[in-house]
Amino acid sequence: MRTSLAQRLSVSGSLPRAMRKAPDAVPIGFLAPLTGPSAPWGRPGLEGCQLWADWVNEHGGLAVGGLRLPVHIVARDAALSDAETVIAARELVEQAGARLVLALGGDSLAPALPWLMARRVLTTTLLPFDLSPHTPSLIAPAEVHPLFSVTGAEWLAANRPGFRRVALCSQDDMMGLPSLATYRAAFAAEGMPVVREIRYSPERRDAAAMVQAMLAADPQVLCWCSSEPHMVHALTEAAFEAGFRGPILSCTGDNYRRLVGVTSTAFMQDFIFQFPDFDDPLLNGTAFFFRQPQAFHADYRQRFPGHWSAVSWEYASILDLWQSAVEICGRTEPMAVLDAMKRGGQMMQAFGPARWYGDALFGIDNALIGSWPVVRVENGTARIQEFRSVLDWLGRHEALLLREMAKLGLLWQQRALSPPA
Repeated sequence: MRTSLAQRLSVSGSLPRAMRKAPDAVPIGFLAPLTGPSAPWGRPGLEGCQLWADWVNEHGGLAVGGLRLPVHIVARDAALSDAETVIAARELVEQAGARLVLALGGDSLAPALPWLMARRVLTTTLLPFDLSPHTPSLIAPAEVHPLFSVTGAEWLAANRPGFRRVALCSQDDMMGLPSLATYRAAFAAEGMPVVREIRYSPERRDAAAMVQAMLAADPQVLCWCSSEPHMVHALTEAAFEAGFRGPILSCTGDNYRRLVGVTSTAFMQDFIFQFPDFDDPLLNGTAFFFRQPQAFHADYRQRFPGHWSAVSWEYASILDLWQSAVEICGRTEPMAVLDAMKRGGQMMQAFGPARWYGDALFGIDNALIGSWPVVRVENGTARIQEFRSVLDWLGRHEALLLREMAKLGLLWQQRALSPPA
């Protein structure tokens, strides 16, 4: 197993004395929404990166070629306009000299992606449907959204077999459509019929009306797919007010404690999502790559109270993987680091062993996929129920997933020809 510098520091407490400190910091770019409705998927991630950088620098920096290299996070907002996103990417690479660019991906990265790929900038995304043969230096090494969502539907079918009929809703964009196709496939694999489906514009939505329309089909399960955090709250509150009492599946459950407060502990008891708090007992002592999850969670909540979310740890976990590769190859040059990350076709990620995958869906094996936790709100607190293998699910149901993706024009060959349906 590869170990990161931070992991070694947790044991030794210091860098080797012979190492010399470099005068200049290694710049790392951050290009994600910091304002607007998608800011909850950007700003908490930036805060996690700042915490990660502080931890590394407090212990002397990266260990590269006999030097101690401090790191520096340079952030730009990807929510202003297409033109400004391209300018921001150029500033990060040409002016700041970023050795890595961390991005949310999707519509927020699309304007700058061709420019970044033409210059072979090592770039990361949380949305692997950005991947294609035309993006060779783009990788999805942390969150393989939304493929991990199959584990929630699989767990529900196994543990709540009496709940079958599903009504779902999804944003009609590149955040929502892959999630819609994935949940369709996940429910179909379990023989759970979708009795109502609603696609809505991210700019125009009425949560109460949508929930009423879904409930008119008499579902036993509601699913919000990958709705933005504020919409997850609006939909959940509307379901509570409408009298629904059954399982709710959602990709994310950011600030779920507020939902417990405005609904009830009993209502939220079967709210199932995919992102744990990192003080979860099942992460204690787990042999996964992201170092000291409980310490990271505690430091984050102390420094950024009330900000913990699905992305608070994800960009930082990518930095952990990048750091390991830098130390293995002894360089920070983007392509050398990428080669080190992909050597052997597998590496450890946040929740255990993972394999580089993606040729069938994305035309390139640049998505790191392994196991993922299923999280349920129990007595007002999110708790991991179990870890399930996304790779195992794909081994059984990849053809079904590909069919659902094809229906929405999401296969890489289709996306290369025209926008998704």
